[in-house]
Amino acid sequence: MTLSLARVRAAAAAIAGHVVRTPLVPCPTLSRQVGAEVLLKLENLQASGSFKARGALNKILSLSAAERQAGVIAMSAGNHAQGVAWHARRLQIAATIVMPRGTPFTKIERTEELGARVVLDGDTLTEAGQRARALAAEEGYAFIHPYDDPLVIAGQGTIGLELYEQAPDLDAILVPVGGGGLISGIAVAVKTLNPAIEILGVQSELYPSMKDALEGIAPRCGGQTIAEGIAVKEPGELTQPIVRKHVSEILLAAESAIERAVQMMLENHKLVAEGAAAAPLAALLADPSRFKGRRIALIVSGGNLDARLVASILLRGLARAGRMARLRIEIPDAPGTLARVAKLIGEGDGNIIEITHQRLFHDVPVKYTELDAVIETTSVAHVREIVDMLRRSGYPTRLLSNTAD
Repeated sequence: MTLSLARVRAAAAAIAGHVVRTPLVPCPTLSRQVGAEVLLKLENLQASGSFKARGALNKILSLSAAERQAGVIAMSAGNHAQGVAWHARRLQIAATIVMPRGTPFTKIERTEELGARVVLDGDTLTEAGQRARALAAEEGYAFIHPYDDPLVIAGQGTIGLELYEQAPDLDAILVPVGGGGLISGIAVAVKTLNPAIEILGVQSELYPSMKDALEGIAPRCGGQTIAEGIAVKEPGELTQPIVRKHVSEILLAAESAIERAVQMMLENHKLVAEGAAAAPLAALLADPSRFKGRRIALIVSGGNLDARLVASILLRGLARAGRMARLRIEIPDAPGTLARVAKLIGEGDGNIIEITHQRLFHDVPVKYTELDAVIETTSVAHVREIVDMLRRSGYPTRLLSNTAD
């Protein structure tokens, strides 16, 4: 099946009314920061939490009555799983999802809540896919690939149709890339309607599989990434030629940049964007001059973020901003010293959140102890002021966070 605008339009007609027509919202703060007009396409508002609901439904609707009766199976790191499970339950079709063992718990739990049977197998999406195909052959399930299926790609392409209707005068669209289904569908739709719109992909530096494949070099994938939704070691066979034809470039986002982009979405824009969904913002912030004066859309592809990870990202962001710091203070092991140190921190407008001290395991003289204090502050400069004040008062102090020296 050749992917075309007509097939994307057919997908749009098929899934209409069963997925959210997501808004394209302006982002004034970010626009001022980078000197471009930035719009966010909020696919995190889909009922399943990501764009995957589109392609999954388009594929499911193509199945025969016998195939629906037998049930469906998919492999997924989370979002495709929820898209398949959401529509399978709605259409009363049994669904089995094979997920890699390292899949975030929130995505496993959510998939099971949607009625799917979850099988954990393999350390990668590829290994999970091998198990899914084996189960499909054994049990007669219809296999729904997360990205390398023309019907799935066409379903994802409906985002491109909506984008063009909402903002036909875009200069560029930044799209997260894993296996390539999302960017392929969007590219076919948008480039057919307006070839002048530039399509740019964004991958994690740790998983540049599409970029490597297009450049003809051996894959360099591996490591722990916050953007597990695009941590794909093998891009699709169907998607590669589409990306090669329509996509200007694949940009890479550093892990630290993706983390900060997630934090910015949460704090500045009140949006929950998982790592993969924040990758386009990370790429934009890494090279704002490239987009200066242009009208660009970022695809916020999903919002299925583990609550513990959200908490960690926010706390790490506070530390980077100097709004929280951990100090190690050397003090005499004598009555009243702890109280005097606490008083000094309070006089410096620091708020102590947690305090511990250790006599036995630190390399300090026997009549001294080391005190660890986690404090709330207002800025990096404020942290330095408190550190300097403690040092001047005779208490050697060093910072254990990453905000200052």
